[in-house]
Amino acid sequence: MAVNDPIGDMIARIRNAQMRAKSKVSMPGSKQRERVCEVLKTEGYIRGYASVAHASGRSELEIELKYSDGEPVIREIERISKPGRRVYASVKALPRINNGLGVAILSTPKGVMADHDAREANVGGEIICTVF
Repeated sequence: MAVNDPIGDMIARIRNAQMRAKSKVSMPGSKQRERVCEVLKTEGYIRGYASVAHASGRSELEIELKYSDGEPVIREIERISKPGRRVYASVKALPRINNGLGVAILSTPKGVMADHDAREANVGGEIICTVF
């Protein structure tokens, strides 16, 4: 089945797996999803991820979720820019999520990165999602 919003699908799968206290969640792989997972890993929201290639040529992404005292580390994850309504922000207009405790993940001309990295690199871009 074709998915119109792969990042939105990824976020929904992560949310659903955390509600069921699953240790891992798998989904179809893509470069964009891998880049978002890399940001989540460097920010400490997930333990890790692995890309599994199947013989048929399609790849699958396995994300290892992270928990602290039985509670998920990701308290809330929300899709901001959607296929029907893209949301862009300049460097000066980048949002601060929960006074800097959360992270906004951006797609910039220099790659997918967290909001604080985008401020350091002095680039704006499309706000993919926010995580707290």
